Amino acid sequence: MVGTPLVGHVLPSLEIIRELVARGHRVTYATAAPVAELITPTGAELVGITSTLPVADRDWPQDPIASASLCLDEAMAVLPQLHAAYDDDPADLYLYDAGAYAGRALAEAQGRGFVQLSATHVAWEGAQEEIGAAFAQLPGGPAYRARFAAWLIRCGAKTTNVEEFTGRPRRVLAMIPRVLQPHADRVDTEAVTFVGPCFNAGQEQDGWMRPAGAHKVLLVSLAGSAYAGPQELYRQCVAAFADLPGWHVVLQTDRGSDTAERVPRNFEVRPWGRPLTILEQADVWVTHPSAGSSGEGLYAGVPLIAVPNGPDQCLHADRLVELGVARRIDTAEITAETLRTALMELIGDPQVATRSAWLWSEVRAEGGTRRAANLIEEQLIEETVG
Repeated sequence: MVGTPLVGHVLPSLEIIRELVARGHRVTYATAAPVAELITPTGAELVGITSTLPVADRDWPQDPIASASLCLDEAMAVLPQLHAAYDDDPADLYLYDAGAYAGRALAEAQGRGFVQLSATHVAWEGAQEEIGAAFAQLPGGPAYRARFAAWLIRCGAKTTNVEEFTGRPRRVLAMIPRVLQPHADRVDTEAVTFVGPCFNAGQEQDGWMRPAGAHKVLLVSLAGSAYAGPQELYRQCVAAFADLPGWHVVLQTDRGSDTAERVPRNFEVRPWGRPLTILEQADVWVTHPSAGSSGEGLYAGVPLIAVPNGPDQCLHADRLVELGVARRIDTAEITAETLRTALMELIGDPQVATRSAWLWSEVRAEGGTRRAANLIEEQLIEETVG
């Protein structure tokens, strides 16, 4: 597995890695220090690399060409490290994160099979014409594309068309629910399989239990991704849900939060962590609707108060609203009143519960971790036998 050293890119596929190890496969995982500690518990062998991404300070440019250039610079820097690690001991099959271009480049240069693990939207028929063309017209777009194409030729990749290399992998496992995918009916199902969120149902959790006296449970969890939860938002949540009759509120915060100092008696403050254990016992979730958290909410069958932070999250929030399981509140509109109103609307609408239950069954049917591992094993057999 060749990963991108960002938590939001690593967490979605960790259980797939763990499952492959449990099935007896030798699995290595190439990634950088910021997320290396997440790899060892899976049983995979860590292959340490040096990343050029601004992970520590989160200094990501807003300009799309500048952001894409960072990913290309990362691929250029990482590929020689991968060759040093794998040329004498190549993998039978390479898995790679959608943002880890060096993983596909290595596999093509070695003539090995590869499977992309995507934690976000995949391309659909016509996406290049609808999105890619506009991207290419941005200032710096042609120069970026020319630099990418030149790198593909230099590194020995068999796919030298940039759009095909980045947007049309031969095999993709999409770790998001199909219902979150734009234009899902135009996705190439020969190449892409939606396996949905990947968790380990048998994994021992942290033991959190819904309090016996709680009529309803609300989870507020906003950190743990590329966007930390602003303190004002936490404070408005406290004001909105303080002493709400019958409600127990679990507030997950990052280490920088001072909200835990003084909270109402119906609040339980916990450090941020993957919230699935709590989610499966919750009634509503307040969160930033990243691809990962949106999928987790659908997987757990829990309606969301979606507070988007960034264009991608706005798309996810709108889709969740369209599916009938969320209310969207933009950051500028966050008040105790808007939060509480959204909560009452979600709980008071019987159609929300019906839609959540139906989507829960749809997402679970996609197969998750076990199906993903099965498909990887099938691809492995095809590559090694064929």
